[in-house]
Amino acid sequence: MSSDQPAAIPARIDHPVKRVFKEFVEDRVAVLGLALFVIVAVIAIAAPWLAPQDPYALAQLDIMDGGLPPGEQSFGTGQTYWLGTDTQGRDMLSAIMYGLRISLVVAFVSLGIAISIGVIVGVAAAYFGGRFDAFVMRIVDLQLSFPAILIALILLALFGRGVDKVILALVIVQWAYYARTVRSSAIVERRKDYIDAARCLALSHRRIMFRHLLPNCVPPLIVVATVQIAQAIALEATLSFLGVGVPITEPSLGLLIANGYDYLLSGRYWISLFPGIALVLTIIGLNLVGDRLRDVLNPRLQK
Repeated sequence: MSSDQPAAIPARIDHPVKRVFKEFVEDRVAVLGLALFVIVAVIAIAAPWLAPQDPYALAQLDIMDGGLPPGEQSFGTGQTYWLGTDTQGRDMLSAIMYGLRISLVVAFVSLGIAISIGVIVGVAAAYFGGRFDAFVMRIVDLQLSFPAILIALILLALFGRGVDKVILALVIVQWAYYARTVRSSAIVERRKDYIDAARCLALSHRRIMFRHLLPNCVPPLIVVATVQIAQAIALEATLSFLGVGVPITEPSLGLLIANGYDYLLSGRYWISLFPGIALVLTIIGLNLVGDRLRDVLNPRLQK
């Protein structure tokens, strides 16, 4: 080889976060799903400032406005109810904005607690192995063998109604998914050389598990969390629709749908229809994001 030939320029290696972002935005459907969820989240957060009225302030309600169809005006104030009102005179647009707040708060708080428990249990089971791993996985397998809605119904029958009770029930239902996911990834990583090197350096078990082992288990955990947050929203709505979820004073989308269920045959479809559309759009947006993240973060599914 001639000495005057230029040296080969090594290919630039993109940062993993930049690579994931670049591949994610290539899918327009996933971007649309993310935009949809961001819009829903912003509306929920800014509900006290965006909502035309506080739907749960009795002083702002007028019984004469009960059951107005979409586009009708209030008899007293002249306010236009773009999505109609329920039988108590509450503006459905405002009620949906406030209902989104409760649904998202319940889902994300339960998600954070369930992930924390599942990650700790899953990493410890994979790292220590043996009887502890077998014991943990038998509990996980036993819980996952029952439908999540059945376990949640039994728990809420014992706990009673309330936002905190629903969050606790969702945590108990969800932690096993994260434990199994983290444990599966951690078992593969535990056999690699860098874990043996960390042990040779006499690092503590906690540092090896959470500084070296856990970061390599994050990609599948993100995918599962994205899917599970959508399922948590749907599960909370189902529980509230059945009357065992959040109380009437703090209604979510599921309770708003339940409030209009008895009036569907009388022609007042909007009381249940519009909260149902908001619920479906929220879940669809999260599922689209989760599907794309699964493709991006799983090398076997990449083209």
